[in-house]
Amino acid sequence: YTATSVISAKTAISYLLSFFNNFFSQIFLFNNLNTDIFIIPLAILILLIFALIVLKGLHDSAEVALVIFLFHIIALCIFIAIGLAYVASHGLMIFRINMDSTAIIVREHGGIIATMFLAFSTSLLSAAGFESSANFVEEQKKGVYRYTLKNMIIAVLIFNPIIAFLILATVPIDTVRSVKDFILAFNAQGTGGLFLNGLISVDAFLVLCGAVLTSFISISGLMHRMASDECLPQFLLKENKRQAYPRIILLFLLLCSSILLITKGNLLSLAGVYTISFLGVMVLFAFGNLILRQTRRELKRPYRAPFLYVLVALIATSAGVIGNILINPANISYFLLYFLPACFISIAIIYKRDWIATLMHFTKPFPKWHKKLGKMYRKIIHRRYYVFINHENKLYTILNYIDRNENGYNVTLLHCKEDEGKERENIADLIPRLKEAGAFQDFNISYEYIDESFTPEVIENFVQEKRIHRNAVFIGSIHDFHKFDYADLGEVRIIS
Repeated sequence: YTATSVISAKTAISYLLSFFNNFFSQIFLFNNLNTDIFIIPLAILILLIFALIVLKGLHDSAEVALVIFLFHIIALCIFIAIGLAYVASHGLMIFRINMDSTAIIVREHGGIIATMFLAFSTSLLSAAGFESSANFVEEQKKGVYRYTLKNMIIAVLIFNPIIAFLILATVPIDTVRSVKDFILAFNAQGTGGLFLNGLISVDAFLVLCGAVLTSFISISGLMHRMASDECLPQFLLKENKRQAYPRIILLFLLLCSSILLITKGNLLSLAGVYTISFLGVMVLFAFGNLILRQTRRELKRPYRAPFLYVLVALIATSAGVIGNILINPANISYFLLYFLPACFISIAIIYKRDWIATLMHFTKPFPKWHKKLGKMYRKIIHRRYYVFINHENKLYTILNYIDRNENGYNVTLLHCKEDEGKERENIADLIPRLKEAGAFQDFNISYEYIDESFTPEVIENFVQEKRIHRNAVFIGSIHDFHKFDYADLGEVRIIS
């Protein structure tokens, strides 16, 4: 999301400034203005504006997105129609010259196989964007996400090759390299004049600003979820009156601004970070699918991807990551500059109980520090976990999950009324037997029987009656939670 936001803001400004440059030079007969000095400050201004918009509580609008999408499709169709007419009247001389120069490019990159591999790695970016739809997959109607993928593939197969051909048929390769930041607008200027240049520049600006907005909204949801799951610091959970998360937004704004300043707006460096990040996400999608096949077989799935397809996708995207690193090894350093600290912070938060306990052993000679660490440790393990359980066979699985993934030791087992009372006695009797067997010795396990059937209202009444703090965590299976919106419960863990 950092890479998406940064590259979108920078490219949006590049397109807009290229249009103004052409506009003033043609209308007012000015010489080309040096706009490079304005790109980074204005890109940061774009980031700041959308940060403030999200802080005001604005979220993605499907209606606005549809308008931008339709305008984008119309603009691309006009661009292609005018470009094809231009090529038809001017011939394919530039295209032939560019094709003749491919021999030099192939030699520079170590032969045809190596060149095709690097080209394949770069071309994987044409699939970018579907992950935005994946963020909202739970809010979509059945089958919508598959239509998203299908429509994306159709659009890529139609628009990308034609646009690539038009650029190669109208712009020399050396010029392409010099105007890479706003290549479509430059091409539009040459084939359709100021009107087409303005249309493409405005279209690019709107689409890229939409990507910036989506990045800010998506990162808010992601970091809030990670902070709720104790993978990021809890202070990020601060919420304002508009139900936005100011600390997350401001932190993200600082990250985006810093990467702009560090790379000095170098689009290739930014694109390298984006490429590695995006393809890394695609690799994790495929890898996660393979894991879920073994660990969550009982999860309901509207569609099952064949194993061979997933394996091919995993290999292809992994090759793409390697290829993009080979294109410019310096990009991995920019990526790691942000990735490694983020990993370190997450790992430190996840295992804070363990490293604080370790530090307490070394700080015994220093009472002041030892006391502070002890206070932190008690606060961590004081957290209470409420577990919905309807069968004794699930008890060990749930307690083992808490032991491996959570930091607290206080567990309350919640068992709602069933048709028979036998299960109630089994679960209650099993708790002291676990202690006798030496299992989960650190756990403080209690048992609550609710003499009513499991419903959302029963759980809500239980939470209010017991005055359960919002800091508590509720744990259960998808079968426990599918009946109602559990957002008001606070933190929830759904396990199989």
